[in-house]
Amino acid sequence: MSEPAAQRNVLCMKWGTKYGPEYVNALFAMVRRHLTGDFRFVCLTDDAAGIRPEVECLPIPTLDIRPEQPGVPDRAWRKLTTFVGDLHGLHGTALYLDVDVVVVGSLDPFFELPGEFLIIKDYKRAWRVTGNSSVYRFTLGAHADVLANFQRHEADIRHRFRNEQAYLSDYLHRQGKLAYWPAAWCPSFKYHSIPTWPLNYWQEPQVPHDARVVIFHGECNPPDALLGKRNRRFRYIRPARWVATHWRE
Repeated sequence: MSEPAAQRNVLCMKWGTKYGPEYVNALFAMVRRHLTGDFRFVCLTDDAAGIRPEVECLPIPTLDIRPEQPGVPDRAWRKLTTFVGDLHGLHGTALYLDVDVVVVGSLDPFFELPGEFLIIKDYKRAWRVTGNSSVYRFTLGAHADVLANFQRHEADIRHRFRNEQAYLSDYLHRQGKLAYWPAAWCPSFKYHSIPTWPLNYWQEPQVPHDARVVIFHGECNPPDALLGKRNRRFRYIRPARWVATHWRE
């Protein structure tokens, strides 16, 4: 049975300066176009400036952890605060989306697929349980132990796990609660949209078949993909013109 519209929440997070408000604004617009019925769209953020008024901007719950060492990328441990027992009084089901994804198909099935906790299966490490936390769904307040356990054992967890999604996947897998989205729903732009060499020199990236949310990780973000830019030398891509159709405020 699908979730009543009044209990559907779409969450995202924005902290620091890596992503500007245009990412949140574009994400809201994409969700509005691809999710039928009513829902609450909430951005947990440390800076609401420039974010469109339709978005509920709420503070990121406090997570008192040691900062990353200089030169070490942000490992997104803040995302674990979505599992706090009381997230600003929100209730029902939450679909979390990273702000740098591109929604290209209906999001309704993400609220309809059975499962206690659903996440993307990691693209490169198929033999591991690790998920990609760009898109995950859970019942608000139902997994407060995920955050509580991290807070009790932060040093050990950060030593054992590379980032929050590795810890999160392992913890819920051990409880028998982890499940994955159908592989076609959340393809990787890097692995599934960009043509293989040497076709990448004359064929532009495409939207994979049956895709609903295209995940941008590792090498470029949606605005860069639209311009044909990557952050790796000698890895050419043509402009992904389809991004402009979807990633817009």
